[in-house]
Amino acid sequence: MGIVLQIGLLVLGFVMLVKGADWFVEGASGIAGKFGIPQLVIGLTIVAMGTSAPEAAVSITAALSGGEGVDLTVGNVLGSNIMNVLVILGLTAVIVPVAIQKSTLMIELPFMIVISGVFLAIGLAGNVINRADGILLTVLFVVYMVYLLYMAKKGKEEVEEAHANKNIWLLLLMTVIGAVLIVFGSDFVVDSASEIAGVLGVSQRIIGLTIVAFGTSLPELVTSVTAAKRGKADIAIGNIVGSNVFNILFVTGITALITPVAFKQNFMVDGLAAIGAAVLLLLGVVRKKELRRPAGAIMLACYAGYFVYLIMG
Repeated sequence: MGIVLQIGLLVLGFVMLVKGADWFVEGASGIAGKFGIPQLVIGLTIVAMGTSAPEAAVSITAALSGGEGVDLTVGNVLGSNIMNVLVILGLTAVIVPVAIQKSTLMIELPFMIVISGVFLAIGLAGNVINRADGILLTVLFVVYMVYLLYMAKKGKEEVEEAHANKNIWLLLLMTVIGAVLIVFGSDFVVDSASEIAGVLGVSQRIIGLTIVAFGTSLPELVTSVTAAKRGKADIAIGNIVGSNVFNILFVTGITALITPVAFKQNFMVDGLAAIGAAVLLLLGVVRKKELRRPAGAIMLACYAGYFVYLIMG
């Protein structure tokens, strides 16, 4: 009966995270749209931050919980980044070809690959991501934000019609309620996932890389597939690239500033898988300037192989 209750709480936590992220993104992007912020920048910042909010909440909560629960922090970040690229973009590309902006191809995607390598290097260097590392990641995050502000200033003003007639106070209320649901949902997810891992005798690393990563990546899945089907590829690709950058620099950086985050040696394979997924994405879009169905199928097959490795390991 105990594990059934924990599974129920885990599902409830995921529902709160997904709905919370949905309302947060709807409210925040609506407010940004009213101020004429370009769609590409909305995708790379507000939508990315909103859909990364579950990872942030879960990772910080897990790190503060101490014990083996800290494995959820790194496992959730790496697992989400791998899943974001191979599963979410792979599935999106199978449904509809996804174009990529020139700036995303030339700057943001290579930047994501570089910081994925930096994240793995600092983690393996001392088997911990300490406050000094957190400062480094946070500084890189600030640099990234400055770049995005430059992009916002350079871009043309676009106001989404869907938000044009919405009341600004309603959008603010949606943003606040969404944030509250994310915070409380993260508590349910971390506590129930830890309990389930203990009952099943499965490591926190595996739970973080699979179940928790999937649950916290649901907002990215819904956002990317919906955006691609509506022809808004800027948000589809920009959302994933932005979310992965936020996961490493913002989520891990802020978490490490609060408390040191353990990075076990067996995360090396997962870190390499995250880098490999990013490189595969780059190879998939560099020639045709869009992610097509064959590339999407290859990405899904690669994730299937990685999943088998996790289960067999």
